[in-house]
Order: sequence, then structure tokens, then C-alpha cells
Amino acid sequence: MSIGLIRHVLFHKNLFMEGGMKKGVIGFILGVCVMGLVGWTQAPGMMLTEHLSPFGVEETVAKISENAKAEGWVVAGVKPLHKSVKKHGGGDLPPVMLVNLCQPDHAYNILKDDPNKIVSVMMPCTISVYQKSDGKTYVGVMNAGLLGTMFGGNVAKVMGDAVAKEQQKFIAFAL
Repeated sequence: MSIGLIRHVLFHKNLFMEGGMKKGVIGFILGVCVMGLVGWTQAPGMMLTEHLSPFGVEETVAKISENAKAEGWVVAGVKPLHKSVKKHGGGDLPPVMLVNLCQPDHAYNILKDDPNKIVSVMMPCTISVYQKSDGKTYVGVMNAGLLGTMFGGNVAKVMGDAVAKEQQKFIAFAL
């Protein structure tokens, strides 16, 4: 569709655009823009969630690890991100621990199809446990269900159902 045609449809009065239709088209375009802006500003809060833990950092990491193992997940590693930041020239941070988790069957079901291999950049699943300046411990997780929905197909099925439900069990103590 050319710019000239769009300009003609929006701004030229003809049989189809006598007042009401023009306002409707402009209203629709404005509505789409407003919804896009709302989605843009709200997406981070929907994609990443934070929960206050009733425990300290180490105990929270241990609880998540135990709960994940009980659901058949493998704890692929626990990484002290704050130590790595300092070691490589960054400043001092309060504890930030990354708990890397993998469920082999879920990973296989996603990665067996070539178009889904790109999802491997988000594997293993990571739950963050960190201390803020208030001295309290928090758990940060990605919304696996919403993320899976964005990909659709088998990724949505695996992440939106099993992964999302199991992830909630890992952090149930902090919900």
C-alpha cells in the first residue's frame, strides 16, 4: 500500500469517509499505538517476577535446589554472580546467586525440532537469588508460561504447562 493511498484514505473526503469513518480509522490507529505503548511498558513486569524469600540467600538456594530435584530436575550449577563481577573488575555487590536448572525430558522435547533450537539460549532455566540493599533475600524468575506462549507450538506446550507449573513448586515457599 502506497503512502499516497494511505493519505487519500485518511484525509480525503469521499463517499466512504464522510466524517464518522475518518474518525473511526484515526481512533483505531491511536488505539493500536496506545496498546503498543502499554504492552511495551508492562512487559518487563510480566516477564520477570520477584518474590521475597523468608530465608537467607544460602538457605533459599538450598530450598530451590531441593524442590527442583524433588520434581525431577537437575541442578546444573549454582553460580555466585557477585563474585564473578568483582573478579572481572566490577565493584562489590551483595550476594547474587544463579541457580541453573535443567529437566532433560523438557529440554529434549523443545530441542528435538530444528526451529526450536534457538530456545537453547535460555537453557538451562535460571532462578536468581539475591540480596538487596534492604538486607532481604529475593527470588527472581522468568515467567516460563508467558515466554513459551510467545514462541507458540511445542515450546508453548512444554514451557507453558509443565515448566511453568514445576517452576512455581520450586519457589512455593516465597509465593
